[in-house]
Amino acid sequence: MTTKRMDWDAGTWLNAPQSARREGEFLKVVPEKGKDFWKKTLYGFEFEDGAALLEEWDNNTAVEVSFQLGSFTELYDQAGILLYHGPEHWIKAGIEFNDGVPQLSAVVTDGYSDWSLAAVPEWAGEEVTLRASIMKDAVIIRARTENHGWRTIRVARFPYESGNQAGPYTCSPTRAGFEVTFTRWDFTTPDQDLHVDPPLESGH
Repeated sequence: MTTKRMDWDAGTWLNAPQSARREGEFLKVVPEKGKDFWKKTLYGFEFEDGAALLEEWDNNTAVEVSFQLGSFTELYDQAGILLYHGPEHWIKAGIEFNDGVPQLSAVVTDGYSDWSLAAVPEWAGEEVTLRASIMKDAVIIRARTENHGWRTIRVARFPYESGNQAGPYTCSPTRAGFEVTFTRWDFTTPDQDLHVDPPLESGH
């Protein structure tokens, strides 16, 4: 299929950020302090008020979101991709700053959230791309940078045949002033195999 490059104006905010402004082809987003996505597990609280720009997601496409890591410096600074089926069923995946380094982070929520982390200090300062592609009853989540190849970070149950949305998200639970620069948002060819890397789009 031909890649569909999303215009930033095409999506709908699930929750609006403190500010969002276009700068050339990029979108700079400042999330509001204290807002997040999380349900119950460990902490007991429930948040679904983080900033997320969503569009309808056809299961026969993969979705990719790219952003720059240079501004990630403090605990829980985060951005990436939100896969949304409703208040009880969503996945956020991306980079979250934790223990002083950027971490590949995935929160899978089916009534309750779980959280996985993998440190990627070598990715600091780079442009990161998150990718999600549905296969059977699961979603395959991968990530890469301009200098590091695809890494599969999660295979999670996501069995919904319709009613799905996807797009960039960012949260800043503990500090004000965090700004993320999103550089790209695409819907493109889905994964063909769990163990075969998807192709890189021309120019990326």
